[in-house]
Amino acid sequence: MRRKSSFRQMKQPVHGGNLVWAAAQIGCPVSSILDFSASINPLGPPQTVLTAIKMALDSLKHYPDPQYTNLRQALSEWHQLPSEWILPGNGAAELLTWASRDLAAQKHTYVMIPGFRDYWRGLQTFGATITPISFPWQTPNSLSLLDNCPETEAGIIINNPHNPTGQLFPREALLPLLERFKLVVVDEAFMDFVPSSRQQSLIPWIGDYPNLVIVRSLTKFYSLPGLRLGYAIAHPTRLQQWQTWRDPWPVNSLAVTAAITAIQDKAFAQQTRQWLLSAYEQLLTGLLQIQGLEPVPSSVNFILVKTQIPSSQLQLELLQKHRILIRDCSTFETLGDRYFRIAVRTFRENNKLLQALSDICA
Repeated sequence: MRRKSSFRQMKQPVHGGNLVWAAAQIGCPVSSILDFSASINPLGPPQTVLTAIKMALDSLKHYPDPQYTNLRQALSEWHQLPSEWILPGNGAAELLTWASRDLAAQKHTYVMIPGFRDYWRGLQTFGATITPISFPWQTPNSLSLLDNCPETEAGIIINNPHNPTGQLFPREALLPLLERFKLVVVDEAFMDFVPSSRQQSLIPWIGDYPNLVIVRSLTKFYSLPGLRLGYAIAHPTRLQQWQTWRDPWPVNSLAVTAAITAIQDKAFAQQTRQWLLSAYEQLLTGLLQIQGLEPVPSSVNFILVKTQIPSSQLQLELLQKHRILIRDCSTFETLGDRYFRIAVRTFRENNKLLQALSDICA
């Protein structure tokens, strides 16, 4: 009884991956919890990255290069863009903060719901006028973002692939936004999980649209969330302005080394995409066989699931009985307490989750 009361009284995390919070609910070590709440690649970090970090420990005696010349050059070669169009940051979250400052200068900022809650944090910090827009994610073929946005002297922020539904928007649905809005911010944090032949990134259009900002993450695909590393792609004038707003050294030396090494590890990228293809099918197939669960097909490494059991109750029972953490989606607008999100993990871990859900939902 004490554990249940404590669970209800503690503040619900806004993000997944809060293992300290989860461990406090059931009085266990953080290391004993199997985390399905954060959509991080379970195969990483790559061994090449770990080796490079060990070899770079001596760099801790020096300040990082404030211009991040080597990292920007590596990302430049990776994306075939001039390095001045790229700005590394302390995770995608830091760069979304500066994007929010730019968006707050617009008359309105449209934010898709349901959607990543951290957008609201940044926008509210700078006093943006936020207009939420719902979109029919259950029927993606009828998607028209423009129909829900009557204001043109405005900005818009979206993520593609979409969190928490896993829907991948085609470029054809996004390109008209660039003609209509004064500022378009596209969060592509999960795009690396999409097979290269199916990716819908707007990076090829960045040079044609000074009103386009793309934010990418290196922490999810390469399993490096503790290092905090992302980057923005935008017109150099905008990125130069962002540089004046932030701290002199937002990215540490070890993160720089990790990023340069990670994007060069093509074998790890291929291994990850091969794992995801089969592990996703395993998890989706298993979920479809559990009574009371309705998984939503996804394009990436997480799955949104509709549940007949309230998501907070299901989260608590999985923690207490199996020490498994899932993402309760009640903090996502319009989803309520009937959805949860789970990451795709290894086959053994996926089986453990499926068995636990079967036991609870039986």
